[in-house]
Amino acid sequence: MRKVDPERHEAKRQQILQAAVTCFAQKGFHRTSTAEICAEAGMSPGNLFYYFPNKQAIIAAIVEEERRQTADYFEGTTQATDLFAELLDFMDIVLELASDPIYLKLALEIAAEAMRDEEIGKLVTKNDNELQTALNTLLRNAAARGQVDPTLDPADSARWIAALVDGVFSRVAIDPGFNPLEQRPMLRLLITRFLRPGGAGDLLSATSSQG
Repeated sequence: MRKVDPERHEAKRQQILQAAVTCFAQKGFHRTSTAEICAEAGMSPGNLFYYFPNKQAIIAAIVEEERRQTADYFEGTTQATDLFAELLDFMDIVLELASDPIYLKLALEIAAEAMRDEEIGKLVTKNDNELQTALNTLLRNAAARGQVDPTLDPADSARWIAALVDGVFSRVAIDPGFNPLEQRPMLRLLITRFLRPGGAGDLLSATSSQG
């Protein structure tokens, strides 16, 4: 039996995923045929089906790839000195991705498919839960270092940051005049006023006293 070269196997797999990303972004998941993915990847259907049995498996692999990349980013922050700066850098990456037309369309397509396909929905939910957990840990550790307001609940804060991430992509989709990269200073200002000691905490106290 011929041995499988792991590096070559992964290279072929990534070739298919990149081709699928291009096709899904251009035509949508349901309007893209496996034949079109094969043509974009420059390989035969037999090759494609060796790696992925169907389109659902391909989109599941794309979702898993994003989960891995996000996990790698936050794993890399564990040794950082300034965790608040790491959070701002993460949001910069979000803005860059939202500015990429292909990634934007793909993200929206996956979100739509998550509503239609239960299995894809479970994967997307898993990604979101892991993102919130990573943000929660980062914020908790940042608060312990005095870099984030310790009076804020890290789980609630993580949920709102995740909502900001989702909101960036939704805003780009419906507002042609919204340029994510141009909004970087404003987004950083919002997050800084929200999370820094003496900022959001004072606002919450004021709101509670008025109630």
